[in-house]
Amino acid sequence: MSEVAAKSPITPARRIHTALPGPKARALIERDAAVVSPSYPRDYPFVMSHGRGAEVWDVDGNRFLDFAAGIAVCSTGHAHPEIVAAIKGAADRFLHISSDYWHEAQVALAEKIAALAPMREPVMSFFCQSGTEAVEAALKLARYVTGRSRFIGFLGGFHGRTMGSLAFTSSKYTQQQGFFPTMPGVTHVPYPNRYRPLFAGADQGQAVLDTSRTCLFACNVPSSEVAAVLVEPVQGEGGYLVPPDGFLAGLRALCDRHGILLIADEVQSGVGRTGKMFACEHWGVAPDIMTLAKGLGSGMPIGVTVAKRRIMEKWKRGAHGNTYGGNPLCCAAALKTLELVEGGYVANAEKVGAYFIERLRELQQRQPAIGDVRGKGLMIGIELVDPVTHAPARQLCDAVITRAFHNGLLLLSCGTSTVRFMPPLMISTSDVDDAMTLLEVALREAQAQ
Repeated sequence: MSEVAAKSPITPARRIHTALPGPKARALIERDAAVVSPSYPRDYPFVMSHGRGAEVWDVDGNRFLDFAAGIAVCSTGHAHPEIVAAIKGAADRFLHISSDYWHEAQVALAEKIAALAPMREPVMSFFCQSGTEAVEAALKLARYVTGRSRFIGFLGGFHGRTMGSLAFTSSKYTQQQGFFPTMPGVTHVPYPNRYRPLFAGADQGQAVLDTSRTCLFACNVPSSEVAAVLVEPVQGEGGYLVPPDGFLAGLRALCDRHGILLIADEVQSGVGRTGKMFACEHWGVAPDIMTLAKGLGSGMPIGVTVAKRRIMEKWKRGAHGNTYGGNPLCCAAALKTLELVEGGYVANAEKVGAYFIERLRELQQRQPAIGDVRGKGLMIGIELVDPVTHAPARQLCDAVITRAFHNGLLLLSCGTSTVRFMPPLMISTSDVDDAMTLLEVALREAQAQ
């Protein structure tokens, strides 16, 4: 926890001293409106000045506890001194060489990823700048090596916004609206939801697998034409859904039965976020291909497609490439991030995440509008509902996010009415206590509206 947070009681009044947005923030937002695309889905008017650890300040000097972390990107906190030093050291040497050549940091990062990867056999890495690019590379690789053209994705999934990954993205229809046709050949099936089951009285994970086996492949999609199944081990934008035990293992077996590759999208759930280095490790499942981004670079833009060596080595020279992949500054940040995560932050995510879930479940006992508390590590969601019908409370969720901002807590939503918590992996239980105080105030204020 930062020194400032340790010395100041956490109350909205101690954090926020102007109307939000403040005058400097309003001025910058007005300038932005004239020159920046309106397509960004901005939820509230936060204009950042600087950040340290789990705290950020806006341009008017208001202080916020950040439990969004740049959409799970700032895994080691804001401006971690070791990350900053690694980036500065790399910048002193050179800024760019392109992936047509070699450099030490890229090779070292690939070696580190190979040592950590959950595939249980040698792997190779392809470097890019973002999660959607990592997914695109995974899709191209799967088509290339299998000679097959179809894919299976999951309803509620989010994999990016470029045309290949967008074909799988189905967490909100607005992400696809106006862009049809995307990449053809993707069939969506339900993702298991234990809180809102599609199959009454059944194990949700097994029901999805049985439906895929007996209906999808038998009646709709020839399994011999499916190159890969793309799945989030913990579904992110779709609602922070944790699948039932046995689901991913069953999916692995289903893929093996039909010669289909299993792609694990760990863009949001990877790099210690769930209390293990990769979320698929909670169930002991080894994917064929894995995508990484977000928290890997502690804020620097980097994406990686990791695949079993026997798969990726089939790519021929020039089959796929990337100008900025393996950028030296990004590789330096990623190497230091993995060192910090492996050295303690992943264990902290497991420990503090368990404490956080316990605190949220205590709040749930007092707040019937909290229908479900779910998550692993520091990838946690609370689904807000109508206390009588248990229908998703979308307006309440939006109001809680807004009120939390005005009280000094940065949050984002996902799914239909889920508030998600994805703070930096270095947060303390004291940070959680502070966030809980601000969250409960926001919840009461939102309900009063």
